[in-house]
Amino acid sequence: MPQSQPTYSPALSGNPQSATSRSYPNGNPDAGYNPPGVRNTDSALPLHPAEPVMHNYDAEGPAAGQLGFRWTYGSNVAAKNRDPRVQVVQYNEDTFVMRQNVCIDWQAPFTHLLFGNKGALLIDTGATANGAYYPLRETVDAVIERWAYARGRKKVPLTIAFTSGEDVAQNQGLVQFMDRPDTTVVPKPLGVMKQHYGLSSSWPDGTGTIDLGDRVITVIPTPGTHKDGVSFYDPYCDILFTGDLLFPGCINISNEGDFITSLERLQGFAAANPVQWILGGHIDMMFVPGKHYPRFAAYKPYERVLEMTPALIDDALASARAVQGREVKFIRPDFVLFNGVSPDARAGEWPEGVPDINPPRPY
Repeated sequence: MPQSQPTYSPALSGNPQSATSRSYPNGNPDAGYNPPGVRNTDSALPLHPAEPVMHNYDAEGPAAGQLGFRWTYGSNVAAKNRDPRVQVVQYNEDTFVMRQNVCIDWQAPFTHLLFGNKGALLIDTGATANGAYYPLRETVDAVIERWAYARGRKKVPLTIAFTSGEDVAQNQGLVQFMDRPDTTVVPKPLGVMKQHYGLSSSWPDGTGTIDLGDRVITVIPTPGTHKDGVSFYDPYCDILFTGDLLFPGCINISNEGDFITSLERLQGFAAANPVQWILGGHIDMMFVPGKHYPRFAAYKPYERVLEMTPALIDDALASARAVQGREVKFIRPDFVLFNGVSPDARAGEWPEGVPDINPPRPY
């Protein structure tokens, strides 16, 4: 028997206009074809709104998003690489994930662009200052211009914040934005950054906020790989952005006490708040457990996916406690900890219960 078509109810959408209107902001929350979270997207927006569109970020559960794609992975001859210098992936209408080309910088850092009703947030700025090689400013401006056009906005104030202001893989692109109007940069010096977030007297305890307009991002102090490290939590998509503290790759611990405490803080935060994904600042790991690409590799065709699950916080914390007081390279399926040893250190003891699989040879 064919299924009946769901009907639109203005009362359920929170919009008093008629069912034939195309101006309701969030689709039909009662429609069967909308899976959880889709009611908090703007798929039903008019193409040319006469007035600025106000989006409903009060999502029950994580807003829908798409991570089912493959990142560009460089070339065995970097000079011949023709991939975009900044790869842009639209997670949903208000959330973008960007990656620097591996052949521009081997660390291939990720940056994130989030939109709210009053402005946008750019998390990190990549590893290269020169816009001719790494056109981050040009790319961000293009995304903001398109988003503003769709939302009926004349301008979108931008805030730039860092998971670590001292991490050169995440802050070099800042110079491209120094003359940009309507732009606020969270200060990089640790003391001034603490003051900016209202954490001068409580660091590293407490949290700060960045209000994008009905989408309030939580700022969580997480030193350990960098003394000024912070993580960001987006309650709309239920995503933790953890930079260098936790990512699928080679994690260099600078202060083991801070590292453990920060992971304990994230563990407690994730227990009290819904977290769907953890997105770190890089990918070093291969798709086979425990294996990673060496430093300076510009060709990574067998990378692990970027996203990590909240359960990996527990694994990272247990691993951090296991290496405390030891100089060791500690291998786990989804990351590797380097505590007091060179990032080029030879492999440590292979973890029990993890299959030792040789990845394919790339060429």
